[in-house]
Amino acid sequence: MYSESLVWRLKWSSDLLIIDDSVKTDPKFGCPPGQRDIEGLLDAGVILVNKPRGPSSHQLTAWAREMLGIKRLGHGGTLDPFATGLLTMLCGRATRLTDIVLTGDKRYVAVLRFGREVEDSEINSVVNNLTGEIYNIPPLESAVKIQVRTRKIHEMKLIDVDPESNIIVLSISCNAGTYIRTFARDVGLLLGTSCELIELHRDNTGTFNQSNACSMQQLTDAVFLWREHDDDRALRRLIAPIESILTHLPRMVIKDGATAAVSHGAVLTRPGIISIDDSIEKGSVVVLESMKGEAVAIAESNISATKIASLEYGEVARPKVVLMPSGTYPQTWSKE
Repeated sequence: MYSESLVWRLKWSSDLLIIDDSVKTDPKFGCPPGQRDIEGLLDAGVILVNKPRGPSSHQLTAWAREMLGIKRLGHGGTLDPFATGLLTMLCGRATRLTDIVLTGDKRYVAVLRFGREVEDSEINSVVNNLTGEIYNIPPLESAVKIQVRTRKIHEMKLIDVDPESNIIVLSISCNAGTYIRTFARDVGLLLGTSCELIELHRDNTGTFNQSNACSMQQLTDAVFLWREHDDDRALRRLIAPIESILTHLPRMVIKDGATAAVSHGAVLTRPGIISIDDSIEKGSVVVLESMKGEAVAIAESNISATKIASLEYGEVARPKVVLMPSGTYPQTWSKE
């Protein structure tokens, strides 16, 4: 299950450059992500399910949507019915981040069976040849257009070999959208034999790993306790705040007034900033974050961090996806 306050165990890794440390946030408005109630989490949360073999990703998401009684619940990163492992479910406003989830790197454990006995030296040669940028054509049974494209295999490790059954187990870290079934076919072509993908398990997706996941039975039990016994403690441990998806992005921490303005779709200007990630460059995709740690919007920076620090006025970032509902913080600007 999720540990308590999962999002805060996934630490932001960047250093922040302090622009204005004299401002305080109003405790009457907003809420730190780790203190949200169950309704707030269902409105903007993430559930990581350890998918079993058999049902499709779409079926699991439909079951969870019905159990939780919410209209908006989608998934990021489809797994084939025969595959197992991490399936990211996005609740409510978290569905606006589907593209970010889909583009995150993945790691798989693949079990391959060859048509003949394969020597260790042959396997090692294939591992070396298929690490890095490779051509990866979607299989015929996939739901995407069949065309040649490239994907990157970041790392591949040989975990186990069973020479009697001609089976090997590989760990594969790769770009999102890498088709492991196609990869297995290519391994067979390089070795001059058939190569069948007989098992596939995803144990890492984006910022999440297996320690963050629950089973569908655990989710079912947690929902039962919530609905039948008015006890939401178990369910709260299974839903991470929306911010848990964004810890890999650089951030700008902004004042309450700027938070209110950005939640209405306004651009972020220099006076609204409290601190910034010192790695931000012009064109960087960043998280605009409230003083309480809430994700306000995904934005594109108009200027680098070093130049922002020397400005007094002017636009510094333009929202691409607004995440915070308008009205969470009070309006401080004139309507005239």
